[in-house]
Amino acid sequence: MVERLYFRELVTFDEVELEFDKGLVVFTGPSGAGKSVLVSALLSSFGFTTQGAASLCEINLIKPSSLQSDACELEDDLTIKTLKKEKLRYFIEGQNISKKALFELFSPYVKYLSVRDKGGFESERLLEMIDKKRISKDKTFKKSLKEYKKRYANYRLKASELNKIKQDEAKLAELIEYATYEVEKIVAIDPKVGEEKELLKVKQQLSRIDKIKEALLVASDIFTLESSVKEVYRLLDKDESLFSDAMNQLRADFEETENLTEELEEVNIEEVLDRLSDLMSLKNRYGSIEEALVYRATKEKELAGYKNIEQDKSALESFLELEFYELNNTASKLSSVRQEEAKTVEKSLKTYLTTLKLPALVFEFKDIPLEHNGIDSIDIMLGNSKTDTLSGGEFNRVRLALMAVTTPKDRDMQGVLILDEIDANVSGDESIAIAQMIHKLSEVYQIFAVSHQPHLSAKAQQHIVVTKRGNTSKVEVLNDDRRVQEIARIVAGENPTSEAMEFAKKLRSTA
Repeated sequence: MVERLYFRELVTFDEVELEFDKGLVVFTGPSGAGKSVLVSALLSSFGFTTQGAASLCEINLIKPSSLQSDACELEDDLTIKTLKKEKLRYFIEGQNISKKALFELFSPYVKYLSVRDKGGFESERLLEMIDKKRISKDKTFKKSLKEYKKRYANYRLKASELNKIKQDEAKLAELIEYATYEVEKIVAIDPKVGEEKELLKVKQQLSRIDKIKEALLVASDIFTLESSVKEVYRLLDKDESLFSDAMNQLRADFEETENLTEELEEVNIEEVLDRLSDLMSLKNRYGSIEEALVYRATKEKELAGYKNIEQDKSALESFLELEFYELNNTASKLSSVRQEEAKTVEKSLKTYLTTLKLPALVFEFKDIPLEHNGIDSIDIMLGNSKTDTLSGGEFNRVRLALMAVTTPKDRDMQGVLILDEIDANVSGDESIAIAQMIHKLSEVYQIFAVSHQPHLSAKAQQHIVVTKRGNTSKVEVLNDDRRVQEIARIVAGENPTSEAMEFAKKLRSTA
């Protein structure tokens, strides 16, 4: 419930401060005085619009018991403030909040109906209304609907995955061919880490094999002098062991070198050069032998994945076929319950519609392809008229009747209903019926209504008149005498007759 509204510097208003009562609050006054500006200030404070934002606006309200926010700490007595300088900023309990977050926070509790608005009868909105009505008394339906929406969301996700696989199928053969070629090329060479270094060493040795053999042949003459050198050591009485060890090591080295030359003579130099060429091609393409081996492993994994795609596709198609069947069954059951509930709502509406001088309403269900709400599309028939052929007056009276039927009767006054000329362009009897309906709704809503009709004004718990002198608008909360005068003005104009005054008094006494 909104307790107080304060704003300054808004269109033709310099400064306004109002404290509101519970129930029905009606704004009246001459056309162009600024009634809709007051409504826009309320709507802007709840994030519904940026039009009508004052340089400073504050709303004090009692927090609905179920209102909660993860972003803000909410006290029982809330303050919403908007500031407009270069841009419009919103604050709740002194904490900055975005317009979107503010709207999402209060949209379940604040409803807005305007004579210029033709929304609210879209199929999705009607389905939501019927579902909420059923959920309030049928927990099984609530559980089934929740489970259906969860499964349908997963169904759509899997359908997207299958669609992507089918889109990629055209590229799949090319991807498999390319990956296979890359892997086979590396597999054919079968490189080993460190292999290139060894081959380069062999290549270098092969390039010097003739010189090595020639040098060995010449150097081998050293062994013919070995015994003479040992004789010199003996004659000099010196230890020859160091010389003997050196000669033994030299003999071993020469023998090893001779073995190497024999092995090198058996090596095919062309094969070594070809092998080095293959390894070099891998290095040039992948950076190193190690990176080539990593790339090979990656591509082999990709190929394994490509082979699984066809299996995944088949599994997805089987899942979707079965899930589609089961979802359709569940949606059909939900539809049956909805149609049953719609009949109950139609019966409940009948009394309200009769009061509002309207014919009976029927919900028309039509099957549609499976979607997140099931298989139902709903339209309404009011007598012989469909939604798109209803007049503005009919449209708004039906909306009020639906709201009356679907609003829990035992709830505390938590919500706010803002009505902008909802009773415009109607006859006297229709105006009376609308006023009675709005008055009934004010038992569970705090209602702010802009009106040009005497019957609604007469039933208000609080009557506020908006006037304009020159370029400045003013507001006044009316006492009983001033209310009678304002109702008489609505009936007969700026200079009401005594008959209009008597009629106004009668309206007030019987309200």
